[in-house]
Amino acid sequence: MNFDNVQTTEGDVNLSEERREWYNSLPQESQDLLFRDSSVFLHQSMSTPCLDVLLACEESRIESISGQKYYDFHGNSVHQLGYCNPKIIERMKQQLDTLPFCPRRYTNIPAIECAEKLTSLLPDSLSRVLFAPSGASAVSMALKLARVVTGKFKVISFWDSFHGANIDTISAGGEAVFRQHLGPMMPGTERVPPPTTYRGIFEDEMKYADYVEYVVEKEGNIGAFIAEPIRNTDVQIPSESYWKRIRAICKKHHIVMIFDEIPLALGRTGKMFAFEHFGIEPDILCLGKGLGGGVMPFAAMIAREDFNIAKDISLGHYTHEKSPLGCISALASIEYIEQNNLLDHAMDRSKQIRTILSDWFEKYPLIGDIRGIGMLWGIELVEDQKTKKPATEQASKILYSCLKNGLSFKISQGNVLQLCPALIIKEKELDEAMKILENAIKDHLSDI
Repeated sequence: MNFDNVQTTEGDVNLSEERREWYNSLPQESQDLLFRDSSVFLHQSMSTPCLDVLLACEESRIESISGQKYYDFHGNSVHQLGYCNPKIIERMKQQLDTLPFCPRRYTNIPAIECAEKLTSLLPDSLSRVLFAPSGASAVSMALKLARVVTGKFKVISFWDSFHGANIDTISAGGEAVFRQHLGPMMPGTERVPPPTTYRGIFEDEMKYADYVEYVVEKEGNIGAFIAEPIRNTDVQIPSESYWKRIRAICKKHHIVMIFDEIPLALGRTGKMFAFEHFGIEPDILCLGKGLGGGVMPFAAMIAREDFNIAKDISLGHYTHEKSPLGCISALASIEYIEQNNLLDHAMDRSKQIRTILSDWFEKYPLIGDIRGIGMLWGIELVEDQKTKKPATEQASKILYSCLKNGLSFKISQGNVLQLCPALIIKEKELDEAMKILENAIKDHLSDI
């Protein structure tokens, strides 16, 4: 397939020649079900048509109806605690027997305890919570609150950033694949280049930070700066100096600093929250994905105490605003992380991945860069080390080779293999999964 005119920012292309070959290799029953799925769901990039039909999931793996098991190194970032975690499932079953739903205008004990627990883990200033049924909704609330707090409607975000697929969040985000063909977006977004690294070298990182202030001063009326503290898709990790400079710019110009940790929080980076790596704190924090324990759609926006000034408007008037099931799954998830020392476990497995990838970096010229923190890693594939030409076709071939042998992950930016395993994965399982990937890389070295 010619990738020249295909947007490959967020994930692998689901209409490629490799995808068609994969589809044809599946058992007939799987093909028949995929045909039924494709016939009834609207088609969209990175979704329908689908890869396979799942039957079950457990711990670090998913299983198809044909019995094929995959180590899931994607999981849509909801599987920190593994699939079907019995502790979380049991707590949710108990909740189902008493209060499965709480109508708006009422509260419930799980909601109160969940909000109290989240704020207890955060700096004292972050003490006000709103829950929502999705991460995009949490970001939406954050953008609204920033307008209320500052009286300004403009937003700064990074190019290639993703903050949810709603019309307001794609307007604020920076990935063109979500905006193409849709016409005018909501006004007010100013996008700036993100700080990126290649082989551990920050290219003009502080100049990028200075450019943020240049935009603020030239544009005016900027009320919010929104970003992931670590970019999840292709695993870009800015320096502490960069984030401290951005924090200072926001404070100086009275800009609300919103950190989107929807795919990052709850141990993914080896800390409960990713911003803890940088010695700063945001004004608003958005959580989601893994907050629901890999079971419930559940998200949260947590804001400063002095931002509690929107009493006469509805920031998030959601039917499932204080979902007892969502709250109990979040509480159970946090308790499981704490009781099982999963942050330490994640860092141990992170060292294991770093050792493996450092060895590969020396052996395989297809690998241009490795970037990672905790249990989030990116392998950037290049055809040429000097020009850094992305090895997009090789990345696609490696993906499907791994799928055939039991490893699932996603591709970002067309050439970055993003590895996002469950935090609970065992040392032996991680070795097995990485061996599948190494064999696929070796098989395609001759393709460059």
